[in-house]
Amino acid sequence: MELITNNLFNIQLLMENGGLVLWVILIVSVLMWTLIIERYLFIYIIHPTQVKNLIASWQQRPERRSWYAQKIRQGMIAKSTSALKQYLIIIRTLIAALPMLGLLGTVDGMIQTFDVLTAFGTGNARGMAGGISVALITTMGGLLAALSGMYFITQLEQRVTRDVDNVADALRRD
Repeated sequence: MELITNNLFNIQLLMENGGLVLWVILIVSVLMWTLIIERYLFIYIIHPTQVKNLIASWQQRPERRSWYAQKIRQGMIAKSTSALKQYLIIIRTLIAALPMLGLLGTVDGMIQTFDVLTAFGTGNARGMAGGISVALITTMGGLLAALSGMYFITQLEQRVTRDVDNVADALRRD
């Protein structure tokens, strides 16, 4: 219990030292991870059921070779593709925005450092360290959050590409 309390205190201290930008990075990271988890749940739980329904609907068609039937097939594939690719662009955008937010925190921290230098000169090392601390913490936070998302979005995109091909194969022309 004491270990958990100490860790929570350290996280709280880190968030306080990181300033407002670190809170924004946290909110964007939570949003990114919510969308990533939603995509995994969709791809592994919901989408297979939808594909079974699409295949059953396609197999019930009496004819599958006409121009009209092929347009229906293309529509089914497009609908499945759209459902699979939903939120991937948003996740990619959030991943790209996180290092920029870290950079914003870096700039904010350096401005704080230069404000201390302007007011007190080089005699206030503690004041300057606070600004440098904000700069480093926010840079680390933005990069760490972005890197953690990069692996999973790459894996999701590869899975989506594979699933799109599988749906197209499953709805073959016969």
